[in-house]
Amino acid sequence: MITTLTLRSIIPTISPKPTISKMNPVQCNDNNEKNVVSPRKWKGKGKPSYGTSRRSVIKKSFSQEQVQFSSPISTTDPVVGIIGGGMSGLLCALYLEKRGIKSTVFDTGIHGLGGRMGTRIIDPQPLIFDHAAQFFTVTDPKFGEMVDEWSKKGLVRQWHGAVGEIEAGGPFVPFPSSPPRYIAVNGMRPLADSILSETSLVNVVRQSWVSKLAPYNGQWYLSEKGKPCGNFDAIVIAHNGKCANRLLASSGLPLIARQMKRLDLSSIWALLAAFEDPLPVSTIEFEGAFVKGVDSLSWMANNTKKLFGSGSSGPHCWTFFSTAAFGKQNKVPQESIPSTTAEKVKEAMLEGVEIALGLQKGSLQRPFYSRVQLWGAALPTNSPGIPCIFDPHGRTGICGDWLLGSNLESAALSGMALANHIADYFQSGGTSPDEFAVGLDNKFEPLNGHDIGQFPGLESQGQINKAHDLQLTT
Repeated sequence: MITTLTLRSIIPTISPKPTISKMNPVQCNDNNEKNVVSPRKWKGKGKPSYGTSRRSVIKKSFSQEQVQFSSPISTTDPVVGIIGGGMSGLLCALYLEKRGIKSTVFDTGIHGLGGRMGTRIIDPQPLIFDHAAQFFTVTDPKFGEMVDEWSKKGLVRQWHGAVGEIEAGGPFVPFPSSPPRYIAVNGMRPLADSILSETSLVNVVRQSWVSKLAPYNGQWYLSEKGKPCGNFDAIVIAHNGKCANRLLASSGLPLIARQMKRLDLSSIWALLAAFEDPLPVSTIEFEGAFVKGVDSLSWMANNTKKLFGSGSSGPHCWTFFSTAAFGKQNKVPQESIPSTTAEKVKEAMLEGVEIALGLQKGSLQRPFYSRVQLWGAALPTNSPGIPCIFDPHGRTGICGDWLLGSNLESAALSGMALANHIADYFQSGGTSPDEFAVGLDNKFEPLNGHDIGQFPGLESQGQINKAHDLQLTT
C-alpha cells in the first residue's frame, strides 16, 4: 500500500504519457466557453470490455469531447467542489483546508454525512445499528495518527470482543488479537461529524444530488436539475456507482469516465434486527463473525455488545450482511424496494442465521424490529491500486476507497492524497498540467477480501496455518 500523500514523485511510474496529450485540441468557438479548449471526439483503441448493462452510458461517455481549460488558475482564492461526503470526500476537504483551499461538499445523505460510515438510531429505545462499515484496522502511519487523535477524543476504541469466523452449523473460531480492531464508540457516523468539526473553510450542502457538470469561463459550474450549485476551480468525484456514471457521461471528461466505468461493484443486503433475548451463539459468545458456507449470509454482529460491552442489558441489536452472490440474485432498485422483495430477503437472511448457528429451521426468535437495506453499489471487486485519479486538463479528480481497496483506511488515504495533489497543482499555476496526470491509464486488477470489505492484517487461524505450512514446505 502507498503510504506517501504527495504523488508527484510517483507519477512517472504511474502514467508515462497521458492519453489526453494525443487529442489534437482545437479552440472552442462557443462564446460561453471562452477559456475552454475542446478537442475533436476521442476514440478509444479496441472495444471496451465492460458490462453490457451500462453499454449506452459508456458509449456516450467515450464519444464526448474532452474539456481542456487554458485559463490560469486562481492561486489566491481557489475553490474545489467535492461531490460525496463519505470518508474520502470529507478528508479531501479537510486536507485541502490544511493547504489553505476552500471547498464545498455536496452530499446525498438523508440522515447525515458519512456515506458507508452509517449508523441508524431507532427511537425511543434507542436501538443502535452500524449498518455499513463495521470496524477497521490500521496499517498506514498517516491513518494511524488520525486514529490516535480520534482515540484521544474518545471517538474510537479497540474492539476487544470476540471476532472471527463461523462455518455453517459449526464452531466459532476467533481471530488473533493482533492486529488491533477499531470501532467508533457511538457508532460510525459521528466520525464524519468529527472530521467536519475540524474545518472552517468547508461548506456542506445536504441533501444534494448534483446532476450536471458544465465548463464555463475557466471554471466548472455545477447544477441540480437546473438549479445552480456554484462554480469551482476544480472538481472532486468522491462517490461511485450509477449516479457517478451518469454525471460523467456528458461532462467532457472521457478519460475520467473511462476509469470509473472499469470499476465493478458488488451488491449487499443489510438486515438490521433487534431481539429481546440473546441469540443462542456457540460456546464462545462472539460479537462479530464472518459467516462461511451460507448462501444468504456473510457477516453477523451484535451492535449492543460491540458498542456497550458484554454487561449491557436490554434489546440485542444485530447487523447481518448478505453475500455478494445473494445480493446479485436479489438485486432491485435500492431507492424503491418492493415490499415482497424486502420480506423475502429478510426471511432468507434470518434462515441463514439459523443455519450459521446450527439451529432448527423456524426456531430462531422473531425480531421485534427489523429493516432491510440494499447497498446497490456496495464494495469494489477490482481496483487500480493507486490513491487517486486526476485529470489536470479537465481539473477533475476521483477519490474513494475503491482506488486502493475496500475499507475506511483506503478511503482516508485516497482523500488525503487527492487533496495534496490538487493543492500542488494549484500551487504550480497549472502551467505544466501533464506533470500532474495521475491514474488515467492504470489497469484494474481483481480485489480479494471478505464480502463486506478488506481488513489489512486480519487473518483467520486457517489462513495462518496455511501460511505456516507453506513456509515449512518451501
